[in-house]
Amino acid sequence: MLAAQDIRAGGRQSDSNYQYTLSSPDLDLLTKWAPIVAKRMETVEGITDISADRDHGGLQLTLSIDRRMASTLGVGVKVQDIDNALNNAFSQRQISIIYTQRNQYMIVLETDPKSQSDPANLECVFVAGANDIEVPLSAVVHYRRELSPLAVFHSESLPSTTVAFNVLPDVPLEVATINIQRAVDELHMPENIRGSFDGNAGDFNKTSGRQPLLFLCALVAMYIVLGVLYQSLAHPLTIISTLPSAGLGALLALQTTGELLTIIAFVGIILLISIVKKNGIMMVDFARRGLSSADAIFEACSARFRPILMTTMS
Repeated sequence: MLAAQDIRAGGRQSDSNYQYTLSSPDLDLLTKWAPIVAKRMETVEGITDISADRDHGGLQLTLSIDRRMASTLGVGVKVQDIDNALNNAFSQRQISIIYTQRNQYMIVLETDPKSQSDPANLECVFVAGANDIEVPLSAVVHYRRELSPLAVFHSESLPSTTVAFNVLPDVPLEVATINIQRAVDELHMPENIRGSFDGNAGDFNKTSGRQPLLFLCALVAMYIVLGVLYQSLAHPLTIISTLPSAGLGALLALQTTGELLTIIAFVGIILLISIVKKNGIMMVDFARRGLSSADAIFEACSARFRPILMTTMS
């Protein structure tokens, strides 16, 4: 089950709507702090459905070279011989190409697949020692089993981990992001690891402070267009004067239905501004000159009642 969103604003596909991303050039540091941050977010009020995209269930075999033993056996100056032996055995090394009249075939060197499933089979991998003596790889390396992430995701070329979350029905996203940021700041993470909101949460943080400016720019643009249309400075103000009551009605509708001022609601208010402006243009255009202002607008409203009612209902 994945969250279905009306508008996606970037971010990774996750089990929840909003994402908080940790990134660091140090993968070990990221591996250490990502579960700490996810655990801390579980205590934040107002959010739920917390999940991370890191799966540490992958099996890893770490080899540590015994350099003293390798030097004694004459193996691996600059460790190149050991590296080549592992390359030949496990990395499907391409050593040649056979060309035919119709096709070409890649020749891949690998060890017996039966010898690739258990670390004990390193006895079957040999490296060249002194005097061309073949030395078992297990004689010059020590190995240990570990867990490793199944995949390493990246954001802006840096390894990253995304912690996804949802907000509770009555909690605004702005409040949730403030609570999360406060909780993460209390952890005092190292400077080498950075956290930020991505996707819809990130865009909300960027645009929430710009919404009043966006409304103001819309009104200024509207006034300029109407001023050019009517060749007047007063008529645009007459039309724009209908917008405050429409905006108040939109906010009251959101409050009555219990909805938040989301991206969809914000787009709806922008569309509402254009509809109300068009209704005002209809009335001004049909108001006959020679009548008083009250009589002229009353007659215009009566003449254009049906189209104005249709657009207002829509």
